[in-house]
Amino acid sequence: MEVWELVARECIRDTVARYNHAGDSGRYAAMVDCFAADGVLTIVGDGSVSIVEDGEYRGQAALHEFFSGVIGTASAEITHVRHCISNLCIEIESPTTATAKSYFHVITDVGLDHWGRYRDRFVGGNDGWLLEHRSVKTDGYAPNSLFR
Repeated sequence: MEVWELVARECIRDTVARYNHAGDSGRYAAMVDCFAADGVLTIVGDGSVSIVEDGEYRGQAALHEFFSGVIGTASAEITHVRHCISNLCIEIESPTTATAKSYFHVITDVGLDHWGRYRDRFVGGNDGWLLEHRSVKTDGYAPNSLFR
């Protein structure tokens, strides 16, 4: 493994962490900053009722509108949200492209609230790595989830 690949992997880990920390603290502009200018977020439904509708959100304005609407629609009972990311598996395709997959578990006032997986495409290089496309698939919800 070459040094540039190690740097790319660490930058990608940092982008994933910054995205989730920003979302957990309601800093939607910082979440959007984790995406390329024409970045895409795809929500893949699981067939259950959720406050987040399936769809595709393209570009920074659409991303900001989507992110700011999620918590605004969630239960008023939420006092904290914590995303826990695990099993981050990164595949470097070239010095400027990579993919990653990981699992997420979301902790709220009810405990484990919902869980699922991210599938990501990144673009980057020396100036950092940004999400070109993130697919979010929620696999399940707690019976008393604040996001249903």
